[in-house]
Amino acid sequence: MPERMILLDEKKLQKFRQQIDTLDDQILDMLNRRAEVVVAVGKAKQKSHGDYYVPSREKAIYERLIAGNPGPFPDEGIRRVFREIISASLSLEQPLKVAFLGPQATYTHVAAMQQFGLSAQLVPLKSIPSIFDEVSRGRASYGVVPVENSNEGVVSHTLDMFMSSDLKVIAEILLPITHDLLNLSGQISDIRKVISHPQAIGQCRSWLEENLADVPLVDTASTASAAQQAAEDADVAAIASESAASLYGLRVVKHKIEDNPNNFTRFLIIGSEMQGPSGNDKTSIMFSVKDQAGILYHMLEPFSKRDINLAKIESRPMKGKAWEYIFFLDMLGHVQDQNIADAVEELRGYCQFLKVLGSYPKAR
Repeated sequence: MPERMILLDEKKLQKFRQQIDTLDDQILDMLNRRAEVVVAVGKAKQKSHGDYYVPSREKAIYERLIAGNPGPFPDEGIRRVFREIISASLSLEQPLKVAFLGPQATYTHVAAMQQFGLSAQLVPLKSIPSIFDEVSRGRASYGVVPVENSNEGVVSHTLDMFMSSDLKVIAEILLPITHDLLNLSGQISDIRKVISHPQAIGQCRSWLEENLADVPLVDTASTASAAQQAAEDADVAAIASESAASLYGLRVVKHKIEDNPNNFTRFLIIGSEMQGPSGNDKTSIMFSVKDQAGILYHMLEPFSKRDINLAKIESRPMKGKAWEYIFFLDMLGHVQDQNIADAVEELRGYCQFLKVLGSYPKAR
């Protein structure tokens, strides 16, 4: 290429870089102006004792910005950028301490980062009961717990905890789950044992039977703890997230070994206060019904005759009472909606007890 053409291209490139620098300066100025308003909002909330974290408001921000996005910046990029802007802004109002089922690099950790961003103080705990306890005692503002997987079903420990807890569900997260096979060498020939959480193993059963049929499978408390063990033993491979590989110094033997690519885990965010309506909500309740003829029909009738969409119904044995059950039910709408409120009140007449676990923005 002629020298003159190279010089012209360099000048053109430099001009573009200067434009980017100018725009970056403007973005920085606007971020700080936004931060000043956020600080003022925080002071107003403090005086009125309002919630610092309002999932419905956050969801409305994303939806408004994406609806008005002319491109070419991608919609998902807008969500990620503003997730961190909002996270940093919340830390200016009041540092958020969020407990999650650890250790680091579990899928619950990934879900917590997706919801609260990197500016929140994310605290790993060893069990679901300890997360409920941490939030109940006010040592954490919120907790993130898994509640069900699209392939493996419900997480019974989470449902059981709501029986004795007064905490509310304030939001839900739907996280696509992809499993990687990890070890120190990245070679499948070095694997003498595969370890992971029982649900992760179950979600990869077909791939494991086809490719590692003679290798023993061992359950661990979490996918992250499996990655920790694999990092300490060259004979061990872990089924875990890709983020676990970078955190624990492992190599990927095989990406995406889950049997079903349409694999999601639903997480609940628990807190102390009920959320107001967002316009696109889900309500969760738990109840125990009296044993009488036609009770299953009476359970569903209040919702059916009001055309309320039931998203899920699950039963759990009532501890200490053989053949009696607790029912968990998710419906579309907010408990402040008149039809939802009326249906719940009618159902209450058939129940030994009924508890509204929360109304919260429906995950996209």
